[in-house]
Amino acid sequence: MSSPASNTAKRLEVVEEVPVSRKEVTVCTNPATGEVIAEYPVQTVEDVINAVKNARRVQPAWQALPLKDKTQYVMKFAEYIQKHSSEIAEIISKDNGKTLCDAMVAEVAPAALATGYYCKNAARFLKDRKLGMGNIMLMYKRSRIVRVPFGVVGIISPWNYPFAIPYSEVVMGLLAGNTVILKAASEAQVVGHVIKECVEYAGLPEHVFTYINMPGSKAGDAFIDAGVDKLFFTGSVPVGKYLMKKASEKLTPLVLELGGNDAMIVCDDADLYRAACGAVWAGMQNSGQSCGGVERIYVDKKVYHEFLATLKERVEGLRVGDGKCLASDIGAMTTRKQMMTVQEHIDDALAKGAKIFAQSKCPQNIKGNFMPCTVLTDVNHTMLVMNDETFGPVVGVMPVENMEEAIALANDSNLGLTCSVWSRNRKKAAQIGRKVMAGAISINDHLMTHGLAETPWGGFKETGIGRTHGDVGFAEMTQPQVIVDDILSTMPFVRRNFWWHPFEKIQYDGMKGMIDTFHGKGFWERFAGFNKLSKAFYRSFVKK
Repeated sequence: MSSPASNTAKRLEVVEEVPVSRKEVTVCTNPATGEVIAEYPVQTVEDVINAVKNARRVQPAWQALPLKDKTQYVMKFAEYIQKHSSEIAEIISKDNGKTLCDAMVAEVAPAALATGYYCKNAARFLKDRKLGMGNIMLMYKRSRIVRVPFGVVGIISPWNYPFAIPYSEVVMGLLAGNTVILKAASEAQVVGHVIKECVEYAGLPEHVFTYINMPGSKAGDAFIDAGVDKLFFTGSVPVGKYLMKKASEKLTPLVLELGGNDAMIVCDDADLYRAACGAVWAGMQNSGQSCGGVERIYVDKKVYHEFLATLKERVEGLRVGDGKCLASDIGAMTTRKQMMTVQEHIDDALAKGAKIFAQSKCPQNIKGNFMPCTVLTDVNHTMLVMNDETFGPVVGVMPVENMEEAIALANDSNLGLTCSVWSRNRKKAAQIGRKVMAGAISINDHLMTHGLAETPWGGFKETGIGRTHGDVGFAEMTQPQVIVDDILSTMPFVRRNFWWHPFEKIQYDGMKGMIDTFHGKGFWERFAGFNKLSKAFYRSFVKK
């Protein structure tokens, strides 16, 4: 019997034979060749409504399942990935355009590692948390926080990291006790179906996980109208704002990760070779289609030219080519639409005085979505490439007088996902990073925090709201519920709280006395207050 992964691999070679109307299918093409690799039926709004109903029906039983049993299911995901890691990397490369190495490094391996992390730490994340005493007079009221799953969680994921991004969210959602409905990007449906097959391999109970294929333009409305209890969306700022407005109608909670225009700050004492290599990695990896990738570089003017020289050498040495070749550094861009956006930003910069300082070569006579990796100089913040998300293999480099100017420029953006600071003095770098309004600050590295399962992922300003990953991201899959236990309530001599009805002057005096006890001026004022409080507290032992 063939495995799910081998079935997916076959789909990469042969288009579905069943004739289906183009209006009813999602057509998947290889960005590097333009070849059609698969077709999938598009589902309807009614399908989403039914999916939510079914997921809600089975969610209580899934929530009640012991965590160790949920963990056993989820660890099967990692088993599947381990068995089919090379096949999955190949599918990601063909469906998304990134190189095989990129797919393995940035998607397959982090997903497998994340599985173990969340399964190992889920009990700690979900453990009841006792609250300390707020006031000695109410010390008999013992409180604890418990974590309660939302119920039905919806996930709408992007095409740039079609495996790694939704995978971790699915894992966290399930371990937290939610049922999960995933809508993967239309541009990467083959990868989305790999996640579906990964979950099916684990044999989860029916409707605990549901996979939906429908256009992104309809999915957000469909999920919210169908009544998901929480929605996780990764995508553009305009769509995120629309979903937030839409969600307000039902007060549906959201987690939004809406992209970045991330800055890299290079100090005068930085290891310039490492910094240049890091800029190439973080700016060009995945053809620059990383919301947490470097787009703006601010370099201390004392080392500006030396840094540029090394950066030029590294960029011009990049090998752009078909993702199936392990000797390729940069693969194809995923969509023609995104290529047009990148070119628009380059043209805008050149028209406003920027210069192309360095550029890689591109494959010749190939129909794929290839763009050269480009370094722009003489840039400024009037240019789109410096004040908007380019999402392509382009970086702009500016010299700065000092680190105060670098910080100000880094913060001159409506986005704030990540930032990196490069210096041999890590303490100084951290101090600089703390002044940048971004969700994740890296010292002498960039574009790796998403790969750290323990690290919360999300940003400031219009980058979005909420977090995924780590304990903070895991907490987004649950709601806090406080349980307050009166430890005196079962004792026969304690009949009621002294502030209950019927109201009398003694209660008023007692509460005022409590204030005086803790905040009065001098011993006698506090003593008098305590005396009034004691008289009122005596009512707790009197049946009336």
